[in-house]
Amino acid sequence: MTAPDDTAARYRRPVPVLWWTGRRPYLLFMIREFSSVFVAWSVVYLLLLVRAVAAGPAAYRGFMELSASWWMLALNVAALALTLFHTITWFVVTPKAVAVRVLGVRLPAFMVAGPLYTAWIAVSAFVVWLLVR
Repeated sequence: MTAPDDTAARYRRPVPVLWWTGRRPYLLFMIREFSSVFVAWSVVYLLLLVRAVAAGPAAYRGFMELSASWWMLALNVAALALTLFHTITWFVVTPKAVAVRVLGVRLPAFMVAGPLYTAWIAVSAFVVWLLVR
């Protein structure tokens, strides 16, 4: 008698590379993770701006000319959109990840996320006020 073939027991169905596109929650999670690259780009862009300002008018003018190119505008618009998506999804997940308890009772999600949105709106309004005044 021969030994049973155990290759069938070890068979694992291949998983497609884009398996996460099949369900909306997985897709949104992957987009959120990918958006981190654009959040990092926003930080790098601001640091480059600070460096150009510190280097003088010629460097600043060159930076502004580079920033006015179509590809840089497209990159920054994408970064803005994905940074907003990243922020909103972070605020949505915070009440699920952080269990805030007051007197032993867990606060509802809106009481955890509400202050985050309020602070975001307040800071945004302050920045708009600084730019418009």
